Amino acid sequence: MEINGVQIDDTFAEGFPIKAARVLITAVTERWALEAAREATGFGTSVIGCPAEAGIECIVDGSETPDGRPGVNILICNMGYKNLENSLLWRIGQCVLTAPTAAAFSGMPEAEKKFDTGKKLSFFGDGYQKQSELFGRSVWKIPLMSGEFIIEQDFGAVDGVAGGNFLILGQNQMAALTAAEAAVSAIGKLKGSITPFPGGVVSSGSKVGSRYKFLKASTNTAFCTSLRADGVCTLAEDVSAVYEIVINGVNQEAVQRAMKAGINAACRVPGVLKITAANYEGKLGVHQFPLHMILE
Repeated sequence: MEINGVQIDDTFAEGFPIKAARVLITAVTERWALEAAREATGFGTSVIGCPAEAGIECIVDGSETPDGRPGVNILICNMGYKNLENSLLWRIGQCVLTAPTAAAFSGMPEAEKKFDTGKKLSFFGDGYQKQSELFGRSVWKIPLMSGEFIIEQDFGAVDGVAGGNFLILGQNQMAALTAAEAAVSAIGKLKGSITPFPGGVVSSGSKVGSRYKFLKASTNTAFCTSLRADGVCTLAEDVSAVYEIVINGVNQEAVQRAMKAGINAACRVPGVLKITAANYEGKLGVHQFPLHMILE
């Protein structure tokens, strides 16, 4: 298969189950909603070494928010619900409650699984917190130096999918990076998925395991162009740089949509030679995303 002359490998991306919660952050302006969202999703690239995987899902206008203010949806993901509950508490408490004019609402109000995150964070009000009904939702009002912090009492969560991915093989570094930027931009227009790495792009793609027993992941040597002389790199001679796009989603369909949009966008950039995907022969997860099937 080819798209715009770019070869698409007949392979699959391998994903794994994860728990996901959507937090809708609103503020007086889009700038302050984004400031809170960026802080709340920091240090959230990979559960290999981070306490959660997190990212900005999309920006929404006042017509899509409970309080009619500009908003940003973020997704926070963990391997288990207990860790996800802790991540919600710490990330909302430290990064959203502290942000000027911000408020926090559940982006999954219909989810069966719920955490009473708002109630737990309300104790910061030192006894002066008040429960209320606003915008058709049960919320807590926490007194602040600048006014009140509004947070919904319950936050929903679902069984999601992590690790959807594709690799962009380029003639040179800038071609591959420009294609990766285009892919992330296209995915950012969709709801239901995030690209949690810096700017949505992975420079240090990893493989499962290592020659060192104390490491559970290590650099993906087969795709490291600097290792050609070592006989480890399996890339064609005309490939000089590879970037990976990793995608988490609220379900399999969201990951598939994001992969399709991202790959199509990347293939429109000159200098892209090939698109492939990372899989680990079933060692990582149960979800498989065949590239040809997704793109047909």
